[in-house]
Amino acid sequence: MKRVLLILCPLIPLLGLSQVEGDAAQEIQEFTATVINAQTEFPLESVHVVNLNQVKGTITNPDGKFTIPAAVNDTLYFSYLGFKTQKVRVTNDMLRFGNTEIALTELAYALEEVVVRPYQLTGYLEIDVKNLPVNNAYQYSISGLNASYEAGNKSPSAVTKVLGAILNPADLLRNLFGKKPRQMRKLRQIKEDDNIRDLLASKFDRETLTELLQLEKVDIEDILNNCNYSKSFIKTANDLQILDAISSCYEEYKVLNRNQ
Repeated sequence: MKRVLLILCPLIPLLGLSQVEGDAAQEIQEFTATVINAQTEFPLESVHVVNLNQVKGTITNPDGKFTIPAAVNDTLYFSYLGFKTQKVRVTNDMLRFGNTEIALTELAYALEEVVVRPYQLTGYLEIDVKNLPVNNAYQYSISGLNASYEAGNKSPSAVTKVLGAILNPADLLRNLFGKKPRQMRKLRQIKEDDNIRDLLASKFDRETLTELLQLEKVDIEDILNNCNYSKSFIKTANDLQILDAISSCYEEYKVLNRNQ
């Protein structure tokens, strides 16, 4: 038994050292790199860079450089108008040497034919007014944004609809929120980062939002449908408005779920 102990004792410091090294590899550091155009190799200014794990954002300077908090295995998300979005996994070597270049590829757009159909008027005001499409949705405001936005039918059934969704264990709203609490907790972090908010305010494709929240587009639509947001709002709102709508819905969900 003494011999076994003598053999194991020298190994204990080595095991402790390897554990410390493993922990150090996961420490958050300031990661600096350069974003370039893959075709021209010129630096790209004002590229949005988001660390999906740390929920931090920044933009590149005129030289294409950026600095962002990151740890090994974090995923960086790059977005720039006219270029393909890209995700890059941070490695130990990237943090150690700091001379990384990320190349973005330009998008090729094919213009489609657009047919403009005029609205047919009869010339009689009373008839034309009755034939105009009526939007029954109401307006609501989002904190931090100047304008108000249309968000669905204002009716007593709106609260009942959400309450029914909470009380029904099989409902999609409970399934989505209940199965993804970690993603939903990211909402507050995302809303507090100005760079991420600026990026979302300029996006309408839900691509960045799905990456941040780890939700599918269909999940986002289902959440908003269950929270009584109109189809018009879901289709036309930018990603920041959608984020605030999901956040509002989730806060209401938590309150109602707590009172069960």
